[in-house]
Amino acid sequence: MFQSYRKQLTLSLILQCFAYVPRCFSSTVNSYPKKPLTSYVRFSKEQLPIFKAQNPDAKNSELIRKIAQLWRELPDSEKKIYEDAYRADWQAYKEEINRIQEQLTPSQIVSLEKEIQQKRLKKKALIKKRELTMLGKPKRPRSAYNIYIAERFQEHKDGTSQVKLKTINENWKNLSSSQKQVYIQLANDDKIRYYNEMKSWEEQMLEVGRNDLLRRTVKHQAKNGIEEY
Repeated sequence: MFQSYRKQLTLSLILQCFAYVPRCFSSTVNSYPKKPLTSYVRFSKEQLPIFKAQNPDAKNSELIRKIAQLWRELPDSEKKIYEDAYRADWQAYKEEINRIQEQLTPSQIVSLEKEIQQKRLKKKALIKKRELTMLGKPKRPRSAYNIYIAERFQEHKDGTSQVKLKTINENWKNLSSSQKQVYIQLANDDKIRYYNEMKSWEEQMLEVGRNDLLRRTVKHQAKNGIEEY
């Protein structure tokens, strides 16, 4: 009974970790499935190349806005195709994970649990980062110092990256207040850009039911029916 429970626990962990299996088990587990895409992400991934081809100069955030609008207007009968595909893939995914579980020895199960616990958060963060990139989440604003580094880094052709950064850092320290003010203003402009793009992006995510991607303040306001934030 305990062994059965332990296998079930490990299965649960694998499912949560998107079927992460350490390389040390590659001889036992030759291949393992990736977590299925949700219906909306599946639709977005399918439509994004089409929209990019039609709008080569458009930003990802603009394309995602159009795709989100298209998804909202999609008839339920057509959405059902993507939802059914997701459910079918999820069932196949669970069955494959079960098959993998049956191949593990007791000692492998213990080792696998430890490996999964260690890699769990890192893997989850990586998956989320990729998803946010695909969904067109705006890039965070840069500081005045980072803007200066990006501008100057390309100008320094000689030396290693470490040497370049050291030189640029010293140059930054020697800038006058008026010289730094130029970059401070650029950073302030970037903050405004980020705020406006994030507001628009979060409205899109709210409309497609991705409340989990909203910032905490926005979630609270959306829950209470507050439109302005």
